[in-house]
Amino acid sequence: SENQRLFTNAVIRVQRLHQLAAKMINDFEDSLLPEERRQLSKIFPLSFCNSDYIEAPTGKDETQKSSMLKLLRISFRLIESWEYPSQTLSGTVSNSLIVGNPNQLTEKLADLKMGINVLIKGSLDGQPNIDDNDSLPLPFEDFYLTMGENNLRESFRLLACFKKDMHKVETYLRVANCRRSLDSNCTL
Repeated sequence: SENQRLFTNAVIRVQRLHQLAAKMINDFEDSLLPEERRQLSKIFPLSFCNSDYIEAPTGKDETQKSSMLKLLRISFRLIESWEYPSQTLSGTVSNSLIVGNPNQLTEKLADLKMGINVLIKGSLDGQPNIDDNDSLPLPFEDFYLTMGENNLRESFRLLACFKKDMHKVETYLRVANCRRSLDSNCTL
């Protein structure tokens, strides 16, 4: 069905973004000097990601229990939260495959956001789309103004958060897709 095709497409797209995020962070680490790498190894675990303010299921159990609509909405918010920062992100990785087109990442996110929005509308089935989260301001602009060009730690955190969030969205979309197929056993 059309809905199934859209779901499959969304899952494939976020998988690609997740792979891209992993490649970007590897390229970034490869470009560092040993001393810089040592500094970075000290800042794990990740202190804080901008997307942490988006309420999302923590852990497998909570994800399993969430409704399809909830998982789609959270995925939408997570993807949306990266549209603006992704412009900064493309600049962080100079030797990465995105350099030819810095907007490519932002476009990919926008496409996926649109796809998820269609899935949300489809699963609402004509009901009004009421979501408390939608009115939250995105606390990004200020954060990015404080980012120095050479701020290694911020660049790294940005990449690590991007990878973490793409992994989350991939998980949520897989579970939502499984929910849709009414398979009660949506194992992660």
